[in-house]
Amino acid sequence: QVQVAQSGGGSVQAGGSLRLACTASGYTWCFVEISWYRHTPGKEREFVSGIDNDGRSSYADSVKGRFAVSQDSSQHVSRNTQYLQMNTLKPEDTAMYYCKVRFCQNRDYWGQGSQVTVSS
Repeated sequence: QVQVAQSGGGSVQAGGSLRLACTASGYTWCFVEISWYRHTPGKEREFVSGIDNDGRSSYADSVKGRFAVSQDSSQHVSRNTQYLQMNTLKPEDTAMYYCKVRFCQNRDYWGQGSQVTVSS
């Protein structure tokens, strides 16, 4: 049974750092990628970052140079963990952050969300 677990987040002052983690486990389908999105009430969900199946990382323009994504993959166990290191945080980074785990045939599973609050 597929499980997606998020951890990290919290409250920090502007300029501070936080790290999020997303672990996908228990799957038997082909794993494709993990990506991060964030949502603020009144706004549309926004892509933040991710690593594709070819190992290429991508970032939204708003977080380039401040956020860094990395991944631990196990080749022998159905388990992948991706980390989102968020540095030089700004108040506008305040949002609920979700990871999305994609498998073949575009089957997506979402994490439970992690609140990030940045105060000025």
